[in-house]
Formats: sequence, C-alpha cells, structure tokens
Amino acid sequence: MAMKTVLIASNNAHKVQEISRALAFPEWEFKSLRDMDIISDPCESASTFEGNARIKARAAFDKAPGVAVLADDSGLCVDALHDAPGVHSARYAGEHATDAENNAKLLAALDCVPHEKRSARFVCTLVFIDADGTEWLAHGSVHGFIGTHLQGAEGFGYDPLFFPDAFHGEKTFAEVSQAEKTSLSHRGCALRALHKQLSSVYGERNA
Repeated sequence: MAMKTVLIASNNAHKVQEISRALAFPEWEFKSLRDMDIISDPCESASTFEGNARIKARAAFDKAPGVAVLADDSGLCVDALHDAPGVHSARYAGEHATDAENNAKLLAALDCVPHEKRSARFVCTLVFIDADGTEWLAHGSVHGFIGTHLQGAEGFGYDPLFFPDAFHGEKTFAEVSQAEKTSLSHRGCALRALHKQLSSVYGERNA
C-alpha cells in the first residue's frame, strides 16, 4: 500500500512530534510545513479555537493538493482572566512573543490572585482535511490551575506554570515525560478523539 502523507500545518517541532506520535496509522507519514517547503501563515482572525484551526487547515490544504492536512488551534483559558489568553495564547505578550515573555505576562496578570482562584484549562481543537476534502473535527481539554512560578524544564508554552488536576498539585506539565503529558493533555485528548473517528475508515483499511 502506498504511503499516505499527512501535512501538519505547523512548524512547531514540539507540536509536530506530539501529533505524529499520537496519531499513527500504518502507511502514514507526517510532514511539517517546512518539510514540504510550504509557507502558510494565515491571519488567525477567528474568535474561537475551532475557527482558527479551520483557517490554518484550509490555508495549508490549498497549498498542498492531494495531501491530507491536520491543523490545530489550542490555548490556555484562565478563569480569573475571563478565559484569557485564550485564542491569543501564542502571542499573549506580543506578536512574536517568546514562551518566557508569555509566561511572565501571565504571572504578572495573576500576581494578586489567590491559589483558589487560579483555575484554568488548556483547550485544543483539531481539524483534519483528508485528501478528498472530507473534514473531521475533534476537541480536547484538561483542567488544572496556574502556579506562582515556573517549574520543570520539559514541554513548551505555558507547561511550566500549569498544574493539571490529575497530578493533585504535585507536578506541572513541564515536569513529566512527553508520553505522560500526552496521556492527559488537551491535545492528546483531541488526538485520541480524532484517532477514534478516523479508525472507522483507516483502521479497517489498514487492518
């Protein structure tokens, strides 16, 4: 059987690695935008994660005829900040902000917020467009709270600040292995939901 190429509409190495590990079918190969020499940086103008994921998926699909595309939009929603940073998570501290700058701004915004009011959730929406144009949608989320300082050297983004409820306040996402994080994370949850949907087609086809 010929290999099926799936273009992940991102150049974020951490994200590409997480997706390719979690969403795998026989004869599938995953490539980033850079791998396929594609430049795709559409304006993420939607007010929802689903809307922005669809914008990114459609933009990449238009530039890669005959190739399946997977895009995600994800972010951190903090209750005390009325769900900010939300869809602006990646550029919370500015258009080209680093993880360190985004984390610093978040800590400053929560400076006077007590522990019991620092609840938050990570949210992820995946849009998969198959080579024939069929669209699949999946969602995932994980609840927890925001710490008062960075903890851990693994992961990326807001991982060093986020304590998932499943760890009972003992570890951030940046203090666990990638496999353990994927088993609990918002993206891992969404990937498992998408994998379940796609298994009805590709699970049988590749059995």
